[in-house]
Amino acid sequence: MTEHGGSRWRLVLISSPLQGHMTPMLQLGSYLHSRGFPITIVHSELNRPDPSNHPNFVFFPLPNNLSGTGVSSGVIQFLQALNDNCRPHLEKHLIQIINTQKATSEKESIVIIYDNLMFFAGSLAADLRLPSIILRSSCAAFLPAYKIIPQLHQEGRFPIQDSLLQEIIPELHPFRYKDLPFNGLPIQQILQMVTMITPKTPPVAFIWNTIEFLEQWALTQIHHQYQVPIFTIGSLHKTSPTLSTSFLEEDTSCMSWLDKQSPKSVIYVSLGSLATMDAKVSTEMAWGLASSHQPFLWVVRPGSVHGCDWIEFLPEDLVSEMKVRGLIVKWAPQKDVLAHSAVGGFWSHCGWNSTLESVCEGVPMLCQPFNVDQMLNARYLSYVWKMGLEIAVERGEIESAIRRVLVSKEGEEMRRRAMEIEDQVRIAISPGGSSRNSMNDLVDFILSL
Repeated sequence: MTEHGGSRWRLVLISSPLQGHMTPMLQLGSYLHSRGFPITIVHSELNRPDPSNHPNFVFFPLPNNLSGTGVSSGVIQFLQALNDNCRPHLEKHLIQIINTQKATSEKESIVIIYDNLMFFAGSLAADLRLPSIILRSSCAAFLPAYKIIPQLHQEGRFPIQDSLLQEIIPELHPFRYKDLPFNGLPIQQILQMVTMITPKTPPVAFIWNTIEFLEQWALTQIHHQYQVPIFTIGSLHKTSPTLSTSFLEEDTSCMSWLDKQSPKSVIYVSLGSLATMDAKVSTEMAWGLASSHQPFLWVVRPGSVHGCDWIEFLPEDLVSEMKVRGLIVKWAPQKDVLAHSAVGGFWSHCGWNSTLESVCEGVPMLCQPFNVDQMLNARYLSYVWKMGLEIAVERGEIESAIRRVLVSKEGEEMRRRAMEIEDQVRIAISPGGSSRNSMNDLVDFILSL
């Protein structure tokens, strides 16, 4: 139990059941536990983490009663049901702890750290007069990007006219209108979503899984608006590595296959844990990979192709051709894959965790974003950091893009730039670097509450 000046602390970490949110929360918990704090992980029954991988944590499951309500049924309905159903159980638990404390001489300070998708936690903490900190597992730019949408709508700039898609938004330079979150949803749903995930009660601080030098403009904007401390402690998979947090079983056999490949020769393809596509798009991906004549490791998540269990959408002759120089797996140990010397490029959906993992290993990226913050991340990679290419899913363009990254002069320049950024990351996460300093400052801040 962490003690300071006679006081004790209990940290309650509340995560949503999405892979990209659960992973950084568990990594944050590992770091804070290493600094002496007892950690309680509060989670829904959906996608529950494996306690055996985190024996030092207390896990508190919340019955979510979703009864078939998943992300596929609509993100707004899913998040609202998740928050509405989880709140009463956590409220009862915290009140019991508080009442027990009142009956004893041993007092402890409860601090709530919550994922922004579990927005009920902020209002619950305010009702119980407990300090709350928000962990943001997206890029920092996501917050000003979604918060400006109501203003753009009021001014007639959103929904976006086709003629404006490629134009830069003056207030959000260098992001374009096409990079805004939630594009394609009906406007009322977008406005409802923005209202839902905007904190109603300002937190006492933000924790961001980002690195200061990558996003200085966005972090300055956020600090100016909220006037609370912002702790940039990324990338958590480097500053606080943990045992596997994957919801899916990782096929580690791909590592021995990578061992047989030449340095920087393999394109690694993985579009994350949520994205789905139709068979036509996936077949275009396959032809592009085959036609590039470059080695590839392709993750095809079971159920990710509409109407298919796995790869039965591929013609047999194409499968035979692909086996000559590639490997298809159901899921891969991504951090290990990206750190492997054989990997020369990463074709990704540009989720923030995947983006950081590639940035930290100096691996150039092919960017195929789908939704939410992924377009912003792709813009960072291609336009700001200059270590990525945006691609359209058409076999000829895919073939060209893979070859541009792996075997062209342009690819060499992207790799050089990626390695420069990797060096800056290494400095940031080392003792005395910005991320390490921010982690120490976070501990001091919690102890001051």
